[in-house]
Amino acid sequence: MDRTIAMGESKAANASDLRRALAQGDAMLAGIEPILGHLLSAPDHSLFSDEIVARVRGMLADLARQVLYNQAEATGERGRDAFAERHGEALVETFQGSSALLLHCHALAIEWQLTQRLEMEAGLDPVLTPLLQKIIADSDPTASSAGMAALAAQARFAQSQRRMELPLGELPGDLFHQTLLSWRHYCGETRSEAVTRAEERLRSAYDESAGRQVLLARLLSLAGGSVGRGALLLDDAGVAIFFTALAGGSQQPRELAILSSHERQIVRMALGLHASGLGPERIDEVLLRLHPGAAPVTGLDAIGQGEARDLLLDASHRLGQG
Repeated sequence: MDRTIAMGESKAANASDLRRALAQGDAMLAGIEPILGHLLSAPDHSLFSDEIVARVRGMLADLARQVLYNQAEATGERGRDAFAERHGEALVETFQGSSALLLHCHALAIEWQLTQRLEMEAGLDPVLTPLLQKIIADSDPTASSAGMAALAAQARFAQSQRRMELPLGELPGDLFHQTLLSWRHYCGETRSEAVTRAEERLRSAYDESAGRQVLLARLLSLAGGSVGRGALLLDDAGVAIFFTALAGGSQQPRELAILSSHERQIVRMALGLHASGLGPERIDEVLLRLHPGAAPVTGLDAIGQGEARDLLLDASHRLGQG
């Protein structure tokens, strides 16, 4: 009896430790977007300039350029490049006011950084990974077709990231809507009927189902059993499929799943993998692949998949991402 009670107390303590460590990670994540927004707005980046900040700013500038090109064409401006140059900086500042858009761009920049790292360290193709090859070769034409669609979407993503760009059509639906609302706010009371028509044209051309995130999620749904746990093994699945599988399995927003790859978010990553059904040895393999010098996360055996998922859900709510 005493031994049973002691074991129960030990498991409760381990779960409490995991919860405390996750809360510490939450505090770090909560500060990321305000700091990133400050860095993007700073006139002198000499102390802060790095690849992530440059890439996020590049994506925001590209979104602004696409919107302003559309506006110039709708209003009959003679030089769309000159028009975009005049208004670009101000519109980027407006876009920076959206913490959700900043978080999304930040996550994409980190995803691409890790993709490049695995290409350099392990020779993993940033587009055609072993798992994706397997799916494309599947005898089921539906799965194979989904694989080809995901392949094309990932190729577009790689090309866009190399150019520090982000096509409007690749934004998730809610962010696409927010971005156009920000543009509308930027135009203010001077917004003409032509601009309104231009917005309507952008909205009618938008198709969320053709975006990379949706195509990757659809791929995993259709491939199902033929993919198995391979989707959660970085060197087999590749970064894009890995994060999509992690987000789906742990029921986290994809952005948070990506941010959990940071060395100070190792508990969040371990909980996400556990919630997704990955076994302890495989979890350790993934953590060591991401952070070779990291210590193993203890206490996961004290909680089930459902409890791990609940911990992450609570954390998402605290961060305003639930």
